[in-house]
Amino acid sequence: MNTITRAQLAEAIYMQVGLSRNESAALLEDVLNRISATLQAGEAVKLSAFGTFAVRQKAQRIGRNPKTGVEVPITPRRVLSFRASQVLKARINGETPPRTDD
Repeated sequence: MNTITRAQLAEAIYMQVGLSRNESAALLEDVLNRISATLQAGEAVKLSAFGTFAVRQKAQRIGRNPKTGVEVPITPRRVLSFRASQVLKARINGETPPRTDD
């Protein structure tokens, strides 16, 4: 299984949009930084026909070491969640994506 990298994304922007390689890399970094900053502020990020990234708060709870059975408190924290759009789910399954009016 291959993983797509930032360099590959920047190269794709370069090939599709026609910006220079440096401008393509800078554009990608700017988009990723804006997404990160929005999530850090606690707001959701919705990318039409792709999905929604959201940060949610998890409360403190008691966890258990499965090997020893010792209970350990798990501290409260914020976690990132992603919910794929119906369009993305359809594409992954090789189906015709539903029409979006976004």
